Amino acid sequence: MQWPTDLVYTEIDSVLGPITLAATGKGLAGAWFVGQRHYPGTDDWTRDEQHPVMRSAELQLRQFLAGTRRHFDLQLDLDAGTPFQRLVWRELLKIPAGNTRSYAQISAQIGQPTATRAVGAAVGRNPISLIVPCHRVVGSNGALTGYAGGLPRKASLLALESRTDPAAAFATHGTSVQAQLGRTIAA
Repeated sequence: MQWPTDLVYTEIDSVLGPITLAATGKGLAGAWFVGQRHYPGTDDWTRDEQHPVMRSAELQLRQFLAGTRRHFDLQLDLDAGTPFQRLVWRELLKIPAGNTRSYAQISAQIGQPTATRAVGAAVGRNPISLIVPCHRVVGSNGALTGYAGGLPRKASLLALESRTDPAAAFATHGTSVQAQLGRTIAA
């Protein structure tokens, strides 16, 4: 991915582990669990704890993980991706909370029904985890497959979106998430 030179970042804690947020002048450009697959690192970026887009993203992520928000209202900057990746990521934004789509369904929805593997690769490279909801993509048989942040997190996020009691989602999957992260996560 080609990251812009004006990228700024901050890190926040969450029930699922630390999250790095990144933004440009156009909007939120990244939300990664620290250390997840395809995490770009922040060595060349400027830290900015007060950036308004990231402060808004942090608030909305906290509300989402608490179960009090189901939709995000943030300006996004998806320009780091290829045209095909951006097409797939925009399609992910159409998946309602509490629902899932298969890679094959997304391929068909973007008009490229034979591009299932390419869709999978684009989903895996999604730079704005949680907000561009790649966790809502499952295998054709409904199985949990691939998630750059780890399958325990994916299971917890899907459980969160399907429950009226958000704490239950993390209680059910907390042990798996704790094992993956190697530390205790407070629910």
